[in-house]
Amino acid sequence: MVRFRTLAAVAVLGLLATLLLPASPAHASGPLREHAAARGKFIGTALATSPLANETAYRNIAATEFNQITAENAMKWESTQPNPGQFTFSGADQIVNFATQNNQQVHGHTLVWHSQTPNWVQSLGASAMRQAMQEHIAQVVGRYANNPAVVSWDVVNEVFDENGGFRSSFWYNTLGQSFIADAFRAARAADPDARLCINDYNVEAVNAKSTAMYNLVSQLRQQGVPVDCVGFQGHLSLQYGFPNTLQQNLQRFADLGVQVRITELDVRVQGSRDATKDANQATYYRNVVNACLAVTACAGVTIWGFTDKYSWVPETFPGEGFALIYDNNYGQKPSYTAVHDALAGGTSTDTTPPTTPGTPTASNITATGATLTWTASTDSGGSGLAGYNVYREQG
Repeated sequence: MVRFRTLAAVAVLGLLATLLLPASPAHASGPLREHAAARGKFIGTALATSPLANETAYRNIAATEFNQITAENAMKWESTQPNPGQFTFSGADQIVNFATQNNQQVHGHTLVWHSQTPNWVQSLGASAMRQAMQEHIAQVVGRYANNPAVVSWDVVNEVFDENGGFRSSFWYNTLGQSFIADAFRAARAADPDARLCINDYNVEAVNAKSTAMYNLVSQLRQQGVPVDCVGFQGHLSLQYGFPNTLQQNLQRFADLGVQVRITELDVRVQGSRDATKDANQATYYRNVVNACLAVTACAGVTIWGFTDKYSWVPETFPGEGFALIYDNNYGQKPSYTAVHDALAGGTSTDTTPPTTPGTPTASNITATGATLTWTASTDSGGSGLAGYNVYREQG
């Protein structure tokens, strides 16, 4: 990681040596969205409606840093159709209007899911459930079909269990596997131009679950079902290690002819933050972004929120948190720098600051000059040092 801050040595004989470091790309250039766009990718975030309405800092960062927006909850079934035939789009419209004002694309999330779906849907018989699903998709997708900001949807979400079998959800138990194809066909009918995605977690690596997803997508596309896109959520945790086959996995799906994307990235930390955890987290973020950059069919990366202040992690994973790229006070974390530098073309691999230079020693002192020597600073793994400044104090 290149740095712009200055580290000072102890002054001696009225002299002070400081090392010069090249400017960090994260501070010397533009926001995330600028660099993502230059690479032909999006960098997105999930937004919550309350802070979007009430916090200026939240709005400003969301508008400035990201070129793609996902509604964290406002487009889910419980938010858009809490009761049969009662549609409400206030939260969804808020997200879409914000994105429109800030020249951002919207990814709709999510149409068919086993969670955050009202009980009235779950209690329906097969025929009524299929009809309710199709009508819901028609209304929600159809509302935004002519809105140029809304370009894609998570049509079905989290349909697999961890061993690669179909999740025993009310959808599957009532309708069988057919609900997946039916949902995609309904979404295509509602918006012929939208990109339609299947989305899941713990499918980042090549494993039983991702292979089941791969086989399903291949099968559906062979049957003419309009699956355009596969979403890899990317809810990662430092305690489990990085999914090192991520790039390989993205590419194998891309080879099916679908677009791929990282849809819900965060990196959980156990306990409290410290410099080592921050550095490891930054490495995870950088590796995810680089994996997407390396795969032509990867459209971009969406981070699931951006500030730890509003992360879903602490309530869902007790004892874990600090999963995002801004802290609770909207300060940029090393993970922000990692994402920025990866998008900007830097490596962002070094998170250890240079050592402080030694105390200067003067020799060969004359009326017009002196020779100064000191132990050099080292920058292990970084961009090296640009040089030193030496100051003479008055007096």
